[in-house]
Amino acid sequence: MMIKKITGFVIIAILSIVVGVSSKPDYRDALHKSLLFFQAQRSGKLPEDQAIKWRTNSGLNDGSVENVDLSGGYYDAGDNMKFNFPMAFTTTMLAWSVLEFGRRMQDELAQARQAVRWGTDYLLKSSVNLPHALYVQVGNPNVDHKCWTRAEDLREPRSVYKVTQVNPGTDVAAETAAALAAGSIVFRHIDEGYSNKLRETAIKAFAFADKYRGKYSDSLSSVVCPFYCSYSGFEDELLWGAAWLYKATQNSSYLDFAKSLDVNNKDSDTFSWDDKIPGVRVLLARDYLVEKHEVAAEYRKRAERYFCSVLPSSPTVSVKYTAGGLLYKMSGSNLQYVTSNTFLLSVYAKYLRASGQTFNCGDLLVTPSVLRELARKQVDYILGENTKMISYMIGYGENFPKHVHHRSSSIPSILINTQPLSCDGGFNFYYASSENPNVLTGAVVGGPDENDEYTDDRNNYAQSEPATYINAPLVGTLSYIAACFQ
Repeated sequence: MMIKKITGFVIIAILSIVVGVSSKPDYRDALHKSLLFFQAQRSGKLPEDQAIKWRTNSGLNDGSVENVDLSGGYYDAGDNMKFNFPMAFTTTMLAWSVLEFGRRMQDELAQARQAVRWGTDYLLKSSVNLPHALYVQVGNPNVDHKCWTRAEDLREPRSVYKVTQVNPGTDVAAETAAALAAGSIVFRHIDEGYSNKLRETAIKAFAFADKYRGKYSDSLSSVVCPFYCSYSGFEDELLWGAAWLYKATQNSSYLDFAKSLDVNNKDSDTFSWDDKIPGVRVLLARDYLVEKHEVAAEYRKRAERYFCSVLPSSPTVSVKYTAGGLLYKMSGSNLQYVTSNTFLLSVYAKYLRASGQTFNCGDLLVTPSVLRELARKQVDYILGENTKMISYMIGYGENFPKHVHHRSSSIPSILINTQPLSCDGGFNFYYASSENPNVLTGAVVGGPDENDEYTDDRNNYAQSEPATYINAPLVGTLSYIAACFQ
């Protein structure tokens, strides 16, 4: 009877003592490793200082079918696809992480900036034909997902997809604008010429997105759905792009645009590559809380409604938590929602502390420490402080997933096994019971189910596949948590 009354967090604490797991994870080590993952996801010609040595050049001919250079960028997850929609969100979140927490990153700041630039360099290439077209994808997922090969085995020219004035893609174009605008702020005082180029291209991308409206998944449904359909529509990306352009340009017309459009949007308890509403509201709430701009006062109220929907003790909480204490949204790649939520918790805790403010969810008083503690508990769960004592970050701790759903990680490096593989040439590695030969250091996998259960199986992609957009928000959160608790 007594055991039933013990909470998930108490169970975790007891198990930590039994198995000798530290009650204080090494957040700085986790931060270092989380950034290494982006090197493993690089496409294109790799630099001499590449730290993930089992990867080498790939996708050098990307874009050749359109006579454009689309080499570079990031593979989104465990496949060899370049989907610009989640890639642009990844880049935006990396940039926001640097902007909010760069001073707390210490020795990792240069790597974080490099990760941002690897994304923005590619997005600039994708924008080369604006205002007529924006390239949004390299590779046909219906073909790619039938293969199990390393990125380095991609030798033939790949299909390229774009949105145009006739076949629009407001969502992906506005997200591209957000990424470029956020990146321009990151490099403003480091490389002025590059920063200006990012900002001017962001302005073009946003104008294209706004003028030629439509969901990119309507224009390109057969090759983007069900992988990265724009389920939430495109208005949230227009808001997101406008918010970041307001930050990058200080042109109040972008804030006016966002305010006029946000009137029609309902609250959301989900922040992800698809739904940007909570992110917009937290980003713009800073203008009121920290910078005291009354014109943004409404965004504080809207942001705080979001936090009241995710705080477990709030009377208006609308998300679920597992018995072990993990925020749980969906069965597929749930940790993406955990990392994006913890990022917003961290950012708003910072804003509240800077402004000396608190807020209420009913009778619950929400202080900066309330938000910070919830963010820390979610991060600790990811790093192994859970009932299974599994670290869901590859290479962190002693017990982490060894059979990750990731093509290049699961097949011996081309530097060792130099024979190129055909489309189905790697499936013997996919079905093998042996561990992945290449450790995908820093990658965060999809994570456990609603019962805190996890199956370490390559075929279990909903749980065992990593993605750049899982890691990107975590970079900022780890920087913040490390500074607060270590």
